[in-house]
Amino acid sequence: MPRLMLSDELWSKLEKILLQHAIYNKPDLRMTVEGMLYRMRAGCPWRDLPRAFGCWNSVYKRFNAWSAAGKWLKIFKALLIDPDFEWVFIDGTYAKAHQHSSGAASDQPEAIGKSRAGNTSKIHLAVDAYGLPVAFD
Repeated sequence: MPRLMLSDELWSKLEKILLQHAIYNKPDLRMTVEGMLYRMRAGCPWRDLPRAFGCWNSVYKRFNAWSAAGKWLKIFKALLIDPDFEWVFIDGTYAKAHQHSSGAASDQPEAIGKSRAGNTSKIHLAVDAYGLPVAFD
């Protein structure tokens, strides 16, 4: 079994927030969320997600559905409790986009630009004095 990110105490707090944002309490909810966090931490392809987290495709589909519905953003905002704005640090990085990721017929803005390295998107993160994220764009 892979190393888990959330202690039982943190999971109980996060579970309450998830349930408040219309995420159903299925029996595999914790392992699904742990799989999503593992994938974000490790940066591995979805297909390489350890089997202990469940079927990679199921975890991927739930992650995409929650993202498309704006649930992850609502969860992120719910976790922002009393930030310390004595200091705010901002950092940015470029994330490489797939060569076929831009140019689709869509009304949505894509925020994908060209550089020497190919298609990229800039990501910004602001953290408070404790190093906890307060905003990302």
